[in-house]
Amino acid sequence: VPLSDPSLAVLIVNTNVKHELTGGGYAKRRQQCEEAACILGVPALRDATPEQLEMAKSKLDPVVYRRAKHVISEIERTTMAAEGCRLGNWPTVGQLMYASHFSLKDDYEVSCPELDVVVDIAQDIGAAGGVIGCRMTGGGFGGCAVALVETDKLQSIGAKIAEEYPKRTQIQPTLFVSRP
Repeated sequence: VPLSDPSLAVLIVNTNVKHELTGGGYAKRRQQCEEAACILGVPALRDATPEQLEMAKSKLDPVVYRRAKHVISEIERTTMAAEGCRLGNWPTVGQLMYASHFSLKDDYEVSCPELDVVVDIAQDIGAAGGVIGCRMTGGGFGGCAVALVETDKLQSIGAKIAEEYPKRTQIQPTLFVSRP
């Protein structure tokens, strides 16, 4: 998906919280997704629809249901975000980024308080301040968040995050900019 608009940049915020993917959390979620796919009768959750998931909800453990809900809805969000990028529909892309983060936080449960703080700060800055959207990235349980931002407001956004994040977490973030 092309993301070549020079008025946009990707601000990466490393929470400097180390994540441990070998501790079982990631493997447990994978197993839960496989369980959901089996109950739904599909080879993988990418082959399931939201309607299939809702029809099978009563057969799924509530946690397994939430894991599957995240994966299935994330696939839809990703497809919609790709189309939003193609069309330059940045408000929609931003909304999808936030929705993705909250699904990762609430349904997949791989966020952490520090990642949530970064997203909260980004939302507080908002579109008026140049933040289009923000979400955690990677395997979760720490690590980085990515924010799609207006290039001309990058310095003020970075300064605000660098100021607010340590106040709320007592951790210094590492910020850097990337072009996809």
